[in-house]
Amino acid sequence: MKSLSKTITFKNKKPQSLIRTAMILAAGFGKRMRPLTATRPKPLVEVGGKPLIDHALDHLKESGITRVVVNTHYMSEPLEAHLRHTAKDFDLQISREEDTLLETGGGIKKALPLIQDDLFLVISSDNFWLDGTANSIELLTRHWDDEKMDALLLLVPLSHADCYNGQGDFHMNGMGQIQPKIPGKVAPFVFSGIQIMSKRFLENTPDGAFRSQYIRDQAMNKGRLYGLVHDGIWFDVSTPKAVKVTDTILRRG
Repeated sequence: MKSLSKTITFKNKKPQSLIRTAMILAAGFGKRMRPLTATRPKPLVEVGGKPLIDHALDHLKESGITRVVVNTHYMSEPLEAHLRHTAKDFDLQISREEDTLLETGGGIKKALPLIQDDLFLVISSDNFWLDGTANSIELLTRHWDDEKMDALLLLVPLSHADCYNGQGDFHMNGMGQIQPKIPGKVAPFVFSGIQIMSKRFLENTPDGAFRSQYIRDQAMNKGRLYGLVHDGIWFDVSTPKAVKVTDTILRRG
């Protein structure tokens, strides 16, 4: 598959240190992945010969990230047992949502006391990606501008979003600022589920469960939500059919 060229660049005010902490969102029920998630949590569904969450850990290790926070809820015991083995090279922290699933935004907010740095990476556990010409996490880090941004999202062109059946998530202007989807129109970019954010991204948010779209909308309204185009391969692995398609493509190389 042909790689895409990066089209947006940002001028950094000063060199950024490598992100040291990442949060993996892994608490959901995985309803669209049934029946595979009847006996295991979605992050343990295998793609390309190993669990989805292990692929994410491989990317983090390659990028030099040393501290990993994972939120858990559905089938938390087998997931945490798996992580104690596969994430043993990381400083692993578990944020348990024991009573109530807090959605993506609420889950990140609950985990903030476990995140030591102001700037951190967030990855959804239901996507699979291969880097293109550059390491995607390091690319996000290099393009972070703290004066302008509250969050920087890795975006995938709609035409290159494998196994994705939607009509896109966002528009983006020439400065890299993310703009909302126009009702009734196809949006050219899909959110990959990979992003860098500052803790201030979570300021003025409600307690309890809320979706991350709530805080993205706030950042968009302030012009502080930015995007960067992924130049590799990305799969939306959220259904059993998507697992089969992804495995087939990977076997073909």
